[in-house]
Amino acid sequence: MGGKEGPTLIASVQRAFRLMEAVGAHEGGVPAKQLARETGLALATTYHLLRTMVHEGYVRKLDDSTYVLGEKLGALHGGSRDQVALSRVRPTLTELRDGLSAAAYLTFYEDGEIRVAEIVDGPKAPRVDLWVGFEDAGHATALGKCVLRELDGDARADYLSRHTLNDLTPRTITHRAELLRRLDATPHGSAVTDIEEYSLGTACVAVPIRQGDTLGALGVSLRANRTDRLEGAVSTLVAAAERVSCRLSLTI
Repeated sequence: MGGKEGPTLIASVQRAFRLMEAVGAHEGGVPAKQLARETGLALATTYHLLRTMVHEGYVRKLDDSTYVLGEKLGALHGGSRDQVALSRVRPTLTELRDGLSAAAYLTFYEDGEIRVAEIVDGPKAPRVDLWVGFEDAGHATALGKCVLRELDGDARADYLSRHTLNDLTPRTITHRAELLRRLDATPHGSAVTDIEEYSLGTACVAVPIRQGDTLGALGVSLRANRTDRLEGAVSTLVAAAERVSCRLSLTI
């Protein structure tokens, strides 16, 4: 029985892929009977596979009973693009980590949230303990403040209206007016730091990066007793951010 199962499963997968390719060739939708003819599949098999793919989100059935590709394929393609883009910048983050002996971080502002896209650390450059998610700590991290500083007034106000300025350490800025004053006091494009605002014993510095219309930040973290190295790290960080922005903007 086991000897028959493998080939049978492989054939089913092949038929599903063939059917999905046929659906993709008709952007405006295609009926099941036409798909059966184009793929050479039995109509019953075509209906069975379509029902499964609709259930899983790979195919969508329209109101007129025709079929188009589903949203899940788009999400998979988008995830693949993101991974390709990140693979281009990891060497730069690795160079940054090794050159400064500091963990390197890449964040993006997406759908109104500040999210970590990549962290490159190591035994000699440990990452900060992310005990509070970056989504809820934009006000307390160099990476988050860097993004907030680059946003226009409306986008910044929207973010702050949805996030509480939680007191993470005795150094955390918890008053909105004070946070805005400090953000506006540093010119756009320059480096932003946090000294034990997110985590006691840790200091960070970050600079902005862009991927098309998407804003982000590149930063490093150090032990707080090494803050004397932050100023010297900025020029290295700015050069790395330029390379990251360039590589992220390449067509995939």
